[in-house]
Amino acid sequence: MAMKLYVGGLAYSVTDQQLEEFFAPQGKVVSASVIKDRNSGQSKGFGFVEMEDIKEGQNAIKNLNGQSLSGREVTVNQARPQEDRRSSGGGRNFRRSY
Repeated sequence: MAMKLYVGGLAYSVTDQQLEEFFAPQGKVVSASVIKDRNSGQSKGFGFVEMEDIKEGQNAIKNLNGQSLSGREVTVNQARPQEDRRSSGGGRNFRRSY
């Protein structure tokens, strides 16, 4: 069973490929992605890595949390489930009752 990891504190220059290579010694990396701003394409300084096995994911947390990647100390922990980001519409929804 796969394990998804959150990686914070990334240098803005880190690429998906570099992130994958950083985690590869810990086990099979299913996916690695640096999250980018939708408009500018600039890194937001964090990303997600999916490890093929839970034990490999736990080892990655233990071995890589606090380690340096591109000159920055990264935070690695298990990713939390994504919150529901649906908007309530942003405006007021007036209902008239007659």
